[in-house]
Amino acid sequence: MAAVVLALSAHPDDIEFLMAGTLALLARSGCTVHYLTLANGSCGSTSLDAAAIAAVREAECRNAAKHLSAILHPALTNDLEIFYEPSLLRRVAAVFRSIAPDILLLHSPQDYMEDHMNACRLGVAAAFTRCMPNFITEPAVAPVQNPVCVYHAQPHGNRDQLNQQVQPDFLIAIDSVMECKSAMLAEHVSQQAWLDQSQALSAPVEIMRRFGEELAKPVAGCRWAEGWRRHNPLGFCAADANPLRALLADYYFAL
Repeated sequence: MAAVVLALSAHPDDIEFLMAGTLALLARSGCTVHYLTLANGSCGSTSLDAAAIAAVREAECRNAAKHLSAILHPALTNDLEIFYEPSLLRRVAAVFRSIAPDILLLHSPQDYMEDHMNACRLGVAAAFTRCMPNFITEPAVAPVQNPVCVYHAQPHGNRDQLNQQVQPDFLIAIDSVMECKSAMLAEHVSQQAWLDQSQALSAPVEIMRRFGEELAKPVAGCRWAEGWRRHNPLGFCAADANPLRALLADYYFAL
């Protein structure tokens, strides 16, 4: 079963940090992968101005997407300007309808950063309005009728904005694609210094790998994993729809 997959995140490098292992396995299975980062990375530097760093980060995002032959869609706004408001929702919904994905991968609804949570809300709402002719997108795109299954990645460090543990529903074992995921995250060269300066996250690739090791602990013989929760299917897909389980059965471990 080939499927169309949309990975929607807040910033360049979020997809690589949280979702790229699962995406790599889906791409290997024959799925078409689309990338949409809502913000352009304009605040991700202390030395370059907003326009300059946004251009750098777009190139880094494009290089990362090439590892999966993924289709990259342009960012829609600036960092810290991802708000749940009508104009941006209409633009996100237009991209969603133009892709008509079978699978939508999003941030966790609970996370340490507002951009992440707002991107999640916008993605959920865009998917929910996909078949509503009276919801007019910007630009106008006709409604689509296909079901979509929505999944949420883990928040950074498995903890929400109140520092409480977030437990995934299932894990995807990513040992076989960890080197690909690491190479994808390493494309975001500009963020090595920024993350260290702004969030004390030196060596983001190594932090990502340690994060994957922590998630993999419940699965015997697995070194690295990504965690996921399935969104309530009401209004999106059949109650028993779970295409990640169907497509990645050899890598899927329910908790």
